[in-house]
Amino acid sequence: MFPLYPHSTPPALTHRPLLHPLFQQLRDGISEFTFANIYLFRHAHQYRLTSLADGTVALLGRDRNVPFFILPFALPRQPLLDELFRDHGMMKCATTSQSQALAALGYRVVEDRDNFDYLYHRQALAELGGRTYHKKRNLIKAFVNAYPSYTARPLREEFLADALRVLEDWRAGNDQDGDYAAAREALESMETLQLCGGLYAVEERPVAYVLGEELAGMATFAIHFEKAVAGYKGLYQFINQSFAAVLPEEYATINREQDMGDPGLRHAKLSYKPSGFVEKFKIYPAEAATV
Repeated sequence: MFPLYPHSTPPALTHRPLLHPLFQQLRDGISEFTFANIYLFRHAHQYRLTSLADGTVALLGRDRNVPFFILPFALPRQPLLDELFRDHGMMKCATTSQSQALAALGYRVVEDRDNFDYLYHRQALAELGGRTYHKKRNLIKAFVNAYPSYTARPLREEFLADALRVLEDWRAGNDQDGDYAAAREALESMETLQLCGGLYAVEERPVAYVLGEELAGMATFAIHFEKAVAGYKGLYQFINQSFAAVLPEEYATINREQDMGDPGLRHAKLSYKPSGFVEKFKIYPAEAATV
């Protein structure tokens, strides 16, 4: 499978046939727990894959030179857990059930609010009904009235160049690259990774796109990337509503991922009135300080 711990290997496309079905079986709906996510962000988090002595697959990583590990599929025996904690100090992306089991074993559980995924009822985002979404509807109306020649179409391989143009324009309008590298690779590999989304244009100029995939046994659709060109009032609100409206009804909810502790992003996500959160936890040995 993967090298035996402590040896490891970086995620590669050749690992998808093995890992993708395992991720699809997960029901917690954590946005990081897809093959596409770990592959596309393998450089950002220095991800590596390893197999523990009991066969458990673990994901190792490093953020700002702080090592961590993630156990998407199962918790190993406690001696193996203790070894991981000795080497890495922290477990990230623990689910609610994992956090409860680990707390019972004496580990210290810390709520990771900055990385909670935001969940929304798909129908609520598609309809934006009631007084709650009055401002959103006004912004969408302003966009539609200002740009009546807009077009929306599925983001297929044939429109890759248009989506890449949006991404480059988005990058040019930002002070920092952010997730540019992962977003570009996602577009270039969307067929292989089975990502899907929508592409939006104004007067034949590509101005926005959305790209994501299903989660939690097709109960949820996760938006991994949403990019738009600056200068079009109401564009983000429009693509948010428009994409939700064309998603199949079997997706009861939309996962719009985390706010990463950014105040502006948190305000924007809360303004859409989430129906709930996918909670995540950091786990530490009982005596360790939090990071």
